[in-house]
Amino acid sequence: MKKLMQLGLLSAGLAGFGLSGRAVDQKIAIFDLHKAFDSYYKTIQSTVAIKQELEEAKKEEAQMIESARKHEEELHQLIEKANDQAVSAEQREISKTAANKKSAEFDVDKQTINEFEQRAKLHLQAKQERRTAEIVKEIKGVVDAHAKAGGYSMVFDSSGESGNHVPVLLYSNGQDDLTDSIIKELNAAAPPGSLDINALAAPASTNLINTLSPHK
Repeated sequence: MKKLMQLGLLSAGLAGFGLSGRAVDQKIAIFDLHKAFDSYYKTIQSTVAIKQELEEAKKEEAQMIESARKHEEELHQLIEKANDQAVSAEQREISKTAANKKSAEFDVDKQTINEFEQRAKLHLQAKQERRTAEIVKEIKGVVDAHAKAGGYSMVFDSSGESGNHVPVLLYSNGQDDLTDSIIKELNAAAPPGSLDINALAAPASTNLINTLSPHK
């Protein structure tokens, strides 16, 4: 998200510093893209939708895990029977054959769960990244319009960081900060309830899929 947010807002402005004779005359504004992104109702809607899809994936995975656990229990029972000296050798051999078959079935269960998890996470990560890029593009369009209307030569992202995680904007007196006015414009058409940040509260994590984190 941070990499996407830093694109565009600074690129046009930095070029202006190459013209030292004009730099003093340029009108500069600041804008907190991170705050605007988090405050935009479309971001909230997108985050809620992705979390709902994540919960559905967790439910489906939980059913798969429960089925695998049953197969594992059946496997343990068959192994016990295959080692039970109180029954005939023939019965032990039958249980051993069944145990081998159940073991293969359990291995398939584990592989299926792992593949499902990876597919789900890749799908949700791609969806999240795609939606983030779309929203950032929308916000940048509004910033561009405000900058042109206000006669600004440059707009700096006050939330941006350098490659060393140092803030790009080291000082500002707070003047010509476009953040609040742009957030107000972005949310002017927000449907009722769409700005409710309580909808973002994540339920307790369950099994293997954990808020899009890498597989462990």
